[in-house]
Amino acid sequence: MKETKDGQRTGRISKSSPTDSHPLVLDIDDFKGDFSFDALFGNLVNELLPSYLDEEIDTSEGLGANDTMPAGHVRTHSDAGKASQVISSPLFPEVDALLSLFKNSSIQLIDLRKQIDKKLNNLKNEVATQDSKHRKTLSELEKGVDGLFDSFARLDSRISSVGQTAAKIGDHLQSADAQRETASQTIDLIKYLMEFNSSPGDLLELSPLFSDDSRVAEAASIAQKLRSFAEEDIGRQGMAVSSVMGNATASRGLEVAVGNLQEYCNELENRLLVKFDSASQRKELSSMAECAKILSQFNRGTSAMQHYVGLRPMFDLEVMNADVQMVLGDPGSQPIPSNVAHGLSSLYKDITDTVRKEAATITAVFPSPNDVMSILIQRVMEDRVPKLLERLLVNPSLAHPPPMEEGGLILFLKMLAVAYEKTLDLARDLSAIGCGDLDVEGLTESLFLPYKDVYIEYEQASLKQLYKAKMDELRAENQQASESSGTIGRSKGASIASSQQQISVSVVTEFVRWNDEAISRCTLFSSQPATLAAKVRVVFTCLLDQVCQYITDSLERSRDSLTEAAALRERFLLGTSAEAAAAAGESSFRSFMVTVQRCGSSVAIVQQYFANSISRLLLPVDGVHAASCEEMSTAMSRAEASAYKGLQQCIETVMAEVERLLSAEQKATDYRSPDDGFVPDHRPTNACTRVVAYLSRVLEAAFTSLEGLNKQAFLTELGNRFHKGLVNHWQKFTFNPRYFLIYFFIGNMRLWW
Repeated sequence: MKETKDGQRTGRISKSSPTDSHPLVLDIDDFKGDFSFDALFGNLVNELLPSYLDEEIDTSEGLGANDTMPAGHVRTHSDAGKASQVISSPLFPEVDALLSLFKNSSIQLIDLRKQIDKKLNNLKNEVATQDSKHRKTLSELEKGVDGLFDSFARLDSRISSVGQTAAKIGDHLQSADAQRETASQTIDLIKYLMEFNSSPGDLLELSPLFSDDSRVAEAASIAQKLRSFAEEDIGRQGMAVSSVMGNATASRGLEVAVGNLQEYCNELENRLLVKFDSASQRKELSSMAECAKILSQFNRGTSAMQHYVGLRPMFDLEVMNADVQMVLGDPGSQPIPSNVAHGLSSLYKDITDTVRKEAATITAVFPSPNDVMSILIQRVMEDRVPKLLERLLVNPSLAHPPPMEEGGLILFLKMLAVAYEKTLDLARDLSAIGCGDLDVEGLTESLFLPYKDVYIEYEQASLKQLYKAKMDELRAENQQASESSGTIGRSKGASIASSQQQISVSVVTEFVRWNDEAISRCTLFSSQPATLAAKVRVVFTCLLDQVCQYITDSLERSRDSLTEAAALRERFLLGTSAEAAAAAGESSFRSFMVTVQRCGSSVAIVQQYFANSISRLLLPVDGVHAASCEEMSTAMSRAEASAYKGLQQCIETVMAEVERLLSAEQKATDYRSPDDGFVPDHRPTNACTRVVAYLSRVLEAAFTSLEGLNKQAFLTELGNRFHKGLVNHWQKFTFNPRYFLIYFFIGNMRLWW
C-alpha cells in the first residue's frame, strides 16, 4: 500500500501489465487505526477509471467532428470506416485489471485472516494460562488474608485479656487503697471513740478536730458515725448480756461514749443553729446554706427546718391578731359576709405572697427544700389559719340560737361557707407553690370537719328560724295595718282582717330562695354524691314543710273568715245587719278564692324549683328522688285537704245567701196562675234578679281563681246544690198544675241567667 496525495492509502498498480503483476500488497498494519475498505477500493477504481474515461471522451469528440462538418456536409464513407474501427475496440478495457486486482486482494485478505486467527488462538491460550496463574495466586492470597484475620483475632483476644487483667489489677489496687483508707479512718474513729469514752461529761481532752470551727462539717460527720456505732454496739451488748445473765466479767461497753457524743452533738447543733440565725439576720444565703448542709446530718436536719420555720415573722402573735382585725373589722361590730370574704381574700393573698418569697430563700438554703416547704405550709394550715377560724367561726347554740337582730344562724352559715371556700382557694395556691408530699387540701378538710359534721343541723335550724321570723314580720305588718285602719264594724273588720292576711306568692319565692342558698352550701360542703343527696333531701323537706305550713295556715285563716261570716248570717237574719253579714260572706268567698289561686301558684313554684334544681342532685342515688317526690305529694295533700274543706264552705256560703235572697225577695204573687185573673208575667222577679247578680259576682271570682278539674268539680257541686235548693224553694209555693212545669223551667232559667 502507498499513500496518495490526499492522504488515502492506495494499491500500487502497474498500467503496462495490469493482469500479470500484483500491484496490491496488503499488510496487517494497514488495518490498524482508521481503516476503510470503501476508501481502499475506491482509490483503486479511481486510478483505473480515469484513463478509460479520457479515451471515451476523445472517441466521442472524434465522432462528433466527422459526423457534422462545419460547412454542413455529410460525412464520407472513409470517416464512417474509421468510426467503426473505433467502436470495435473493448468498451471497458480495465475490467480485467480490476478482476485481477479483486482476486489478488481476496487471496491476501484470506491469508491475513488466517494469520490473525492464529494470533488470536495464541493470545487466548496465553490469556487462559495467565488466568489460571492469577486464580492460583488469588486463592493463595485469600488463604493468607484468612490467616491474617485469625492472627488479628488472637491478638485482639490477647489485648482484651491483658486489659481485663489490668482492670482487675486496678480494681485490686483501688480496693487496697480504699481498704487502706478505711483502715486509716477506722483507726482515727477508734481513737476518737476512745476519747469520747474516757470519762462522763469530759469534753475538754478531745482532739482539735472537734473544736476547730473551720472543720465543723468533718467533726459533725465523724460524731454522727461514732454515735451510730456506739449505739449499735450497746444494742448488741444488751442482747449478749441477756444471753449470759449474771456474768460479772462483762465489759462496761460504750455507754459513756454515747452520752458524751450526745452531749457533743447537741452542743455542736446549737452552735450551728446560732450561726445559722446570725447568717439569717444578715441575709447571707451562702452561710445559711453551709450551716443547713451540716445540720442536715443531725436527724436529717429536722431541727434546723423547724427552727427556721418557727422564727418566721408570719407566725408572730401580733401578726395573727392583725389577721383577726383585718377579717372581722372593729371589735363589737357585727361582721358582714361580703366584708369577711373580701378580708379573707386579702389576708390569704398576703400569706401566699409571703410563702412564695420564703420558698425562694428555702430553695437557695436547704438541701431538701420540699421538706422545709412542707413544714412551713403545715404550720400555716395548723397554726395561723386555725387561730383565725377560731375567732371567725363560733358555733352558736341550737337550743338558744342568736336572734335575727344579731344575724341569727344564717349569719354563721354564710360565714362558714365563705371561710371554707376561701380557705380551699388558699390551699390550692399553696399547693401550686410547692409543698412536697403534704396534702394541703386534706388539712383544710380536717380544719372544717367539726363544722361539717353538724352543718346540716344548723341548716335546718336556720331555715326554721328564718320562717318564724318571716311569719312574725307578716303578723306585725297585719297588726299594724289593722290598728292604723281602726275599728269600722265587726263584720267589715272581719273582711278587712281577712284581706290583710292573704297569702303572698312573693313570700313563697323567698322560701325557695332560702332553700336554694342552703342547697348551694350543701354542694360546697359535700363532695360525695350520696352525702350530697342525703343533705339536699333534708333541706328540701324543710322547704316542703314551710310551704305546706304557710299555705295551710293561709287557707285556714280564709276558712276562719268563712266561718265567721256564717256565724254573722245566723245571728243577723233580717235588716241591715243581715246585709252586712251577706257582704262579709261574699268578701270571705272572694278572699278564699284568691287564696286558692295563690296556693296553686305557690305549689307550681315549688314543683318548678324541684324539677330545675333538686332532681339532678337526687337522681345519682337510687330511691332518694322517688322518696322526695312522695314527700312532696304528701305535703301538698295536706294543703289540698284544707282547700277542699274551704271550697265546701264557699258552697255553703253561696247557698245560704241564695236561700236568704229567695226567702226575703220572693213573693207568693210571683207565681200566680191565670186562674187568679192575672196575665202571666215572664219578666224576672226581684228575687231572680238579685240571686243572678249575686251568683255572677261570686262565680266571676271562682272562674278567675279555679282552673281545670278543680273548677269543673266546684261548679258541678255548686250547680247540684243550687238545683236542689231551688226545687225546695219552689215547693213552698202553690202552683196551678197546668202551668207548674212552665214556671219551673222559666224560673230556673231566670235564676241562672
